Parts: sequence; structure tokens; C-alpha cells
Amino acid sequence: MTMQRHIIPFVGLLWLLMLSAAGQASLPVGLEGQPLPTLAPMLRKTTPAVVNIATLGHIEVRQNPLLQDPFFRRFFDIPDRPLKRRTQSLGSGVIVDAERGYVLTNNHVIERADKISVTLRDGRRFSAKLIGTDPESDIAVIQIPAENLTALPLADSEKLQVGDFVVAIGNPFGLGQTVTSGIVSALGRTGLGIEGYEDFIQTDASINPGNSGGALVNLRGELVGINTAILAPGGGNVGIGFAIPIHMAEQIMQQLIEYGEVSRGRLGVTAQDLTPELAQAFGLKQTRGTVIAQVEPGSAAARAGLKVGDIILKINGKPVSNSADVRNRVGLLRVGSTVEITLLRDGRERTVRATIEAPKLEQLAGKDLNPRLAGALFSNLQEGMPAYGRVEGIIVSGVEPGSPAWRAGLREGDLILSANRRPVKSLEDFREAVKGAPQLLLNIQRGNGALFLLIR
Repeated sequence: MTMQRHIIPFVGLLWLLMLSAAGQASLPVGLEGQPLPTLAPMLRKTTPAVVNIATLGHIEVRQNPLLQDPFFRRFFDIPDRPLKRRTQSLGSGVIVDAERGYVLTNNHVIERADKISVTLRDGRRFSAKLIGTDPESDIAVIQIPAENLTALPLADSEKLQVGDFVVAIGNPFGLGQTVTSGIVSALGRTGLGIEGYEDFIQTDASINPGNSGGALVNLRGELVGINTAILAPGGGNVGIGFAIPIHMAEQIMQQLIEYGEVSRGRLGVTAQDLTPELAQAFGLKQTRGTVIAQVEPGSAAARAGLKVGDIILKINGKPVSNSADVRNRVGLLRVGSTVEITLLRDGRERTVRATIEAPKLEQLAGKDLNPRLAGALFSNLQEGMPAYGRVEGIIVSGVEPGSPAWRAGLREGDLILSANRRPVKSLEDFREAVKGAPQLLLNIQRGNGALFLLIR
């Protein structure tokens, strides 16, 4: 009984703290005059901004190898066109501009969609226009021609702290809205292999598949993130959910609205985390930052005076904790923009400025390597690409539909890790492995999966 008397006041105090952060909302009077803690006043203001998104689309179905043989197709008079299968998906979105009708969501919610339908909480339904997508960050912007909309105010997600209370709001499966609550479990989560550019907010608020694209809000009802993923076997929820911080999503959204795409540039450095061992080797007391391991000759970094061994401390005035921070910060900058880099060299801080450049993409045509690869283009991995620095290989930068490479199963974005059992780290490695070979055995990474592709 003594333990219960201690616990009850503590729980009451905790709820009062939460409600104080929610704006001192007035509470209904409960039993025996005690107030009942509730988030309902905040949710009444925020939930109209969270919408349901339904899509219809199609994907090309991989055919039986016999059907890919041109002689077989001509013999049986089978049309030379790919088979397609209709697809549909459901997810959520967040209205961020009530006047212009802009809705922020995940790229994977509307990917390959031919038609996008948005349903508001009040039951109104609209066909949406696709403004732009960025698969590398899993952000998309759509627009609806609606009036009397409610938009969520944007918070400063860089001020979030572990332990802050958050609420996840979604509108999944056509069931109406769902609300779950929790805390910020971690910040700056990277290296999960979920997206190309990762800087996730981790929360224990339940994020279910249909909540993708929905809102993560603070107790003031401000948008702090876009719910994007769960990490659990079988797609269930075990208290590990991830959201894209709104400061990252907003920068991408602005580029999509203005240009229709995200044009990522490059700095021209290879960086690695500053570990305690490296810090000791460099004679440093601090262990936060990133070490420049390579500077590409003639790059923006080289012209700015960056050198191997420099420790990057800040980018545009914001502290850098690891190499993922460098990649994310540079990846959000548009080609032609200026970046200010604070670095440590020989024990002294200094600041340099560099202009972000467009990637210089070196490509090889498949027809020049092997007739079986005709119709495909191959490129080295370069800074700005999602897989850069994460895997060793080359990328299929383009495939012409119906070409030999297409019929063999190659697709744009495939990462080739080995060819004929030889590791591929560059275009030159690939050339030596496939030129004139009677058959090709390619080890490919596609999305989060991998496969061997035998081309005869």
C-alpha cells in the first residue's frame, strides 16, 4: 500500500507535466472532482491535417525466361511488350500548406502510382497532383485542389531531445485516424539501410504500415517528423519506429516544389568517423567530428583548400558528429550553393567555403562491353548517390525497355557487386570481367535484397 501511495502522485505529476507542455489545455472534471489527463484538445486541432492516401498503379511482371526469348516469342506470335500487374496502396499524408494544398508524404506511399486519391478527415475526397518525389530520402509532395484545409505548423526538429513526448498520427487503411503516443527514443539514427539518406528520429510510439507518411507531432501539435518505417520481424510493431525529421523533409520539400526534383551535388571528399583511437593518433582531445580520408583532385573540396587529415567540426554552423552528418548535410544542398565548413587542422580551427558541384558521371555503354548488355548504361558510384560509401560496386544508371539488358533482367539502380565471380569495384573491373565472356553471372543488390543474375 505504501508503494501505491508513492506511485499514484508520481503518475499524476507526470501527466500534469505532459499537459503543461501541450499548452495548458483545460481538462474535463472527472470522478470526485479530479481532472482526467487527455490529449484530446491538441488532437482536435491536429488530426484534420492528417489525410488518407490511396493509389492505383502498375508494375511490370518478370516473365518466364522462355517468354523473354525473341525467337520463342516470334514462333508463338507473342506480343513483344512487358506484362503489367495492377497495384494499389494505402498510406497517410500531412497537409503542410493550407492555401496551396500541399501534402507531405513518403515516396514509397505514392511510388509508381498512376492515380492518387486523398481523403480528408471530414470525408472529402480529391484527386491529387504529384509535385515531386525524392526516393533517396523517401519524401514526396502532392497537391490537392481543396479549400478550408488545416495545415500543421512545423517545429524545429533540431531542438528535439531524447525523452521528449511525441504522438504519431496516421490515417491508414480507410479506417479513419489512429493516434499512438510515446517518447523520442534516439536521434540521428543512420546506417539502417532503409533509405539512401538517413537521419531518423527513433520513437516507441507505434508506427504501423498504413501510418507511413503520417505525422509525428510534439505535445503542442507541431510537426516534428514524417513517419516512415518500423523495424520489426514480419512488419509488426515492437516499439521501434522511425520518422524523417521535419527540418530534413522541409528542405527536400522546398526543392520539390520549386524544381520538381532534388538536384544533389558533390563536395569531393571521402570522410570517416572520428573514433577515440583516431583522435588519439591525431593528438586530439575531442572525439566528435569526421576525418577527411581523401580529397578528389580538381573537386570543390580541393579548390576550397580541404586536405586529408582535416577534422570537419561544423557544416554551415551546425556541429558534425560523424561521416553520415557530412553526407546528409551536403546531400541537402543544391548544385551551385555555397557551404561553410569549420575544420580543425594542426590544432587550430579555421573556416573555408566551397561551392557544391554537379556530379561528373562517367558512363559505359553495355553494347561496348558485351552484346548481352546492350541497352544498359553503367557508372561508378559517386558522392551524392545513396549507395556511395556503403558498398563497393558499380551502378546500372539506365536500361532501355525491351533491350537485351532489359530482357535479361537488369534494371536501373541495380548495384553490381561482382561479375563472373570477380569483385567489381570500378567500371574497369567490370569491363575486364564481362568483355567477350560467353555468359555473365552478376551478383546484384536491388533495394534491400540481393540476387544472382545469369545472362546467356
